[in-house]
Amino acid sequence: MESVRTHKSAGVLFRGAGHVFLGISAIVFFSLMLLVAGCERMMPLDTKPLDIAGMTYPAIKQLQAMDITRAELAEIAKARAAGLPDETCIEIVRIYHVRNRPFNAGATVAGLVQAHLRADTILDLASLDQLGVNAGELRLIRLAGLSDSIVLEVARHEAAGKPVLSGAALSNMRNAGMRESILLELVRRGVPDSEGPTIIRLHRHGASEADILRRYPAA
Repeated sequence: MESVRTHKSAGVLFRGAGHVFLGISAIVFFSLMLLVAGCERMMPLDTKPLDIAGMTYPAIKQLQAMDITRAELAEIAKARAAGLPDETCIEIVRIYHVRNRPFNAGATVAGLVQAHLRADTILDLASLDQLGVNAGELRLIRLAGLSDSIVLEVARHEAAGKPVLSGAALSNMRNAGMRESILLELVRRGVPDSEGPTIIRLHRHGASEADILRRYPAA
């Protein structure tokens, strides 16, 4: 009996020691992680990619004052290299930081610049929080030859969760010969994407712009 009790006591002791060891290991691990992160923060930020991308020294200093990370710097360099002005880069980063999010949309912004969206339009898209999954659709709208005004109006509806014509539907309408002014008005009126084929059919059967707009009155 004494031997059994001894074995049980030893088992409990080993289990307790194991828990203590795991606890200490976890503390050491997280302490090392914090130390590495702290050391990385203390290392000077290499701003050469921003300089290569064409950013001015005063703009770089402004970004440094915003405590950007290395990952953010790389994303900003992508946007600047594509042609986004210094001041717009700074404002977009500021918008992300106000939302407590790191700027991670450099490639997206570069794509929008290459699609010839104006800098102020891209800044508006950032304000609407539309530089995420919807940005590809907005880029296609611009590449289809439609204006920044339509891109922004679509983005506003997407941001508000309201129905709106898709880039494909708008492109098809434009190819069918419909003027941009009516397309913009249809977007403003929140016409759902499912109505795209109907609108094209009405146009091809001779319906006037006024007839089409009467079918989809403003809310």
